[in-house]
Amino acid sequence: MGNIISFIVFLAPVPTFVRICKKKSIEGFQSLPYVSALFSATLWIYYAMQKDGSGLLLITINAVGCFIETIYIVLFITYANKKARISTLKVLGLLNFLGFAAIILVCELLTKASNREKVLGGICVGFSVCVFAAPLSIMRVVIRTRSVEFMPFSLSLFLTLSAITWLFYGLAIKDFYVALPNIMGAFLGAVQMILYVIYKYYKAPKTDDTEKPKTVPDHSIDMVKLASTPVPGELTVHPQTHGGGDLEGQMEKKVANQFQT
Repeated sequence: MGNIISFIVFLAPVPTFVRICKKKSIEGFQSLPYVSALFSATLWIYYAMQKDGSGLLLITINAVGCFIETIYIVLFITYANKKARISTLKVLGLLNFLGFAAIILVCELLTKASNREKVLGGICVGFSVCVFAAPLSIMRVVIRTRSVEFMPFSLSLFLTLSAITWLFYGLAIKDFYVALPNIMGAFLGAVQMILYVIYKYYKAPKTDDTEKPKTVPDHSIDMVKLASTPVPGELTVHPQTHGGGDLEGQMEKKVANQFQT
């Protein structure tokens, strides 16, 4: 069951790389999960080789994983921009070549055969924890952007199932080096799925574009009244008419006196 689910996990990024190949761009995807998965697979193969016949399942699935992850990395480098390509090659060289070579030398030259499995098991546990913690960067992006575009649900689901299966497998054969890192893997996988459900259906609040602008009537200016207001010095003098001349003259004098004051 562990091998079957792990094989599905290795195939989970296929839709991602189909998208990358179609668009000929890596967009916002990162190479670290695939580089670290390749390194983890090689470590577990080396660890399984130290066990007396009980590591066959670990060897078979991780050998398949090495092959698949190598294809992913080649495709990523092919379609990555210059900066991402150089970054990926640096991590690949430091981790998968120099790092793995250093671990082999330390285990073969500085440890006895009886203790080699324990030392290598501890290294595998430490790095597996780092591998399971690698998606934390993607989770941070999901929380910041409120988008799950670059965190496929299928990958999170099968990572969780794989971690749970290998956890019980490690307990069944009493190999705690296999069981321990998968506790964290199951937990982080569950957190990823919860984040996916939350932000998959998250909708940003929309602003009402039809909202009318607020008016302040107390400070508004009546342009009609302003246009009809007489300007000082431009008062017209009307000739006095019979019956209303005195009244009109008094009104004009009153208005003139108001502007002068």
